[in-house]
Amino acid sequence: MEASNRADDFIPAGLASFGIDADEVELAVMGAAHSLFWPAILELLELDTSGVAPERSLDLSQPPLTA
Repeated sequence: MEASNRADDFIPAGLASFGIDADEVELAVMGAAHSLFWPAILELLELDTSGVAPERSLDLSQPPLTA
């Protein structure tokens, strides 16, 4: 069986595994959010950050340090 990338296949199954019932409107809203955000998430996952040195002494209350 081939894996699916469609939200229609995995959103209802994921909700059902947690015992959550969702009607057609709720599934449509989740599907719309998925189609809006998923392409950008895939781009972030493919981003190669191996050439970027990690920032030491990270302080999340401050902007990133510039080199």
